[in-house]
Amino acid sequence: MNATEVAWDELSVPGPAPAVTELAGDTTADVCVVGMGASGLAAARRLGERGADVVALDAVGVAAGAAGRNGGFLLVGGARFHHEAVATWGHELAVGLYRATIDELERTLSDLGPLARRTGSLRIAASPDEERDIARQLRALASDGLVGEAYDGPEGRGLLVPDDAVLQPVARCRHLAQLAADAGVRLHAPARVTGLGEGAVTTTAGVVRAGRTVVAVDGGLERLLPELAAEVGTARLQMLATSPDPGLHLPRPVYRRWGYDYVQQLPTGELLLGGCRDRSAAAEWDAPAVPSDEVQACLDAELVRLGATAPVTHRWAAHAAFTGDALPVCREVRPGVLVVGAYSGHGNLLGTRCGRAAADAALDGTRLGLEGVVA
Repeated sequence: MNATEVAWDELSVPGPAPAVTELAGDTTADVCVVGMGASGLAAARRLGERGADVVALDAVGVAAGAAGRNGGFLLVGGARFHHEAVATWGHELAVGLYRATIDELERTLSDLGPLARRTGSLRIAASPDEERDIARQLRALASDGLVGEAYDGPEGRGLLVPDDAVLQPVARCRHLAQLAADAGVRLHAPARVTGLGEGAVTTTAGVVRAGRTVVAVDGGLERLLPELAAEVGTARLQMLATSPDPGLHLPRPVYRRWGYDYVQQLPTGELLLGGCRDRSAAAEWDAPAVPSDEVQACLDAELVRLGATAPVTHRWAAHAAFTGDALPVCREVRPGVLVVGAYSGHGNLLGTRCGRAAADAALDGTRLGLEGVVA
């Protein structure tokens, strides 16, 4: 078993990775993009397609963080269930973000082709309290004309969102990186950022002088920009994968236990299971991105509950940033430094949407905010 490598790196990743070169000393650009996950690559692609001279940087490489280490879910909505989102964010923003992710899902499916599949998704109750909460979620969705159906099936009782989808996250990022490169974007890694100032990004490999900088980093965002530390924190998320399990049939991804546990089964039979962060919540904040015995034991117990018999082949961890209100950071944090990130575990659709909004704001000189994401 590989105890640190990500199963996605080996599962149906078509074609070679796009060309990423070292940053050989100082350079200049119209815009510098920091981060080569999905949101950063979406921003870089947009900038390049609009004719800007763009340099994209990453401390490690394409899809090296949570963008290539997540569960592969494409779920509409934000990091809070819709009834909670309405109560905490306000009706207009909650519905606007939900509808924006519906639009982003359709864009993503069209863009990725066979790298994504529309399967629907399930939220399954693990307790009577959660079943009642799901009923509240269903009522809120129906009230706003959003799609959700009561579900009672082999996985349990809960809610079905029929239009949700899954994707291969590493392949997605490679695809976005290639599209960015095709648009003229220069992709450089490894280049760890050590300083962000107006007009300059300082890295371990050189300095990029650019009129605007787009920071599209999720995990560790508050370390890169310490002024965000009061609102952003980074947690470790953990997953495992098994070999094909012919005894199980999970046709769509499943969220369970208030979203803390999640699983999908690939068409080829492998299970990809994550979660249990709440079982040792305090230990997961600011923890290194390596699997822990406590959380992995919890994931093993979840495999038993599911009835899985295939052996575990991979265990891994990643960093994701969370905010207190579960809304992403999406604004100009320093003069000339536009920041998107901290998606609270739900960046697969919000991230690319925010990345493109940041790219447009960088070129148009407009204000970056969530109102631009929902527009």
